[in-house]
Amino acid sequence: MELMNVAPTSRRTPVQAWSAFALAEVLVSVALIAIAFVSLYAGISSAFAVTKLSRENLRATQIMLERLEGIRLYNWNQLCYSNMIPSTFSTSYYPSITNGQSSGIIYQGTITGWSVPATLIPSATYADRMRAITVTLYWTNGTGAGSIVHTRSMTTYSARDGVQNYVYSLDPANSP
Repeated sequence: MELMNVAPTSRRTPVQAWSAFALAEVLVSVALIAIAFVSLYAGISSAFAVTKLSRENLRATQIMLERLEGIRLYNWNQLCYSNMIPSTFSTSYYPSITNGQSSGIIYQGTITGWSVPATLIPSATYADRMRAITVTLYWTNGTGAGSIVHTRSMTTYSARDGVQNYVYSLDPANSP
């Protein structure tokens, strides 16, 4: 039997030994990078959704304040005995648009509550001279199955003679 003489293989230098990665190392690093990118994308998407909802809520608050401040300018007769204040209204997210632009979200609103609630403290002996007015807004963001209906409301009181006459009596007999 003859022995086969095999030539020794060339040895790698230490630099060549570290020049490549194993498949397992590559897979682990790709998985970690994928997790990082998915997390980053989810965080950015969530931030944009929160910002959009905050803008919608802010616009709803602006619309309600605009309506309530307008109602506060009415005198008692206009407030109680006329039809100058509409019970429903509609406005858009972008009220001053130009041709070809989208008006954005449409806000539907109602104005209700023309009498003081019975639960008002102190007791409502002056209920015939005071009104509680509530403005409620409804809007939908999105379309289709993912749409959500939002609602916000704000209430104010309006008095026939103004608030000062209820705080300070105008009766000279009761004045100091």
